[in-house]
Amino acid sequence: MPSFDIASKVDLQTLDNAVNTVKKEISNRFDFKNSPVEITLNKKDFLVTLEVESDMKMKQVIDVLISRSMKQGIDANAFDFSKDAHQSGKVLKKEVPVTNGLKQEDAKKIVKIIKDSGLKVQAQIMDDIVRVTGKKIDDLQSVIAACRQANLSFPLQFTNMKS
Repeated sequence: MPSFDIASKVDLQTLDNAVNTVKKEISNRFDFKNSPVEITLNKKDFLVTLEVESDMKMKQVIDVLISRSMKQGIDANAFDFSKDAHQSGKVLKKEVPVTNGLKQEDAKKIVKIIKDSGLKVQAQIMDDIVRVTGKKIDDLQSVIAACRQANLSFPLQFTNMKS
């Protein structure tokens, strides 16, 4: 029986490469000369920490982070910029969590989208992925199209397609 998995993961090495590219670009930019900028990646918690001296520079670092990550193949929705930056001495500090795995409520949204599509497929939540099985591959491809059209606020990868 054909099946595939819906996941929301970021490859750690790709994320590390993107952060290193951002560090290199920021260190070479003229507008960041002689200003304290620190960008660190906590690989265990999938957390990017940004430290800059002003709000304007924070926005510029975020723009560079998003653009370089997208060039590496990481979806911009993988970063959660909802938390505000806080003052820590003379610098602004912002912690940006990176999505790694589907949360339970996000998985339920995906299952609801699949059920509402009316296709003859089964969707089941397995830890941080959603497994979709059906009799026809065409139905599975329709599920992928429905998930892409849903404009969810988190990135999706469709993996492990078996026929």
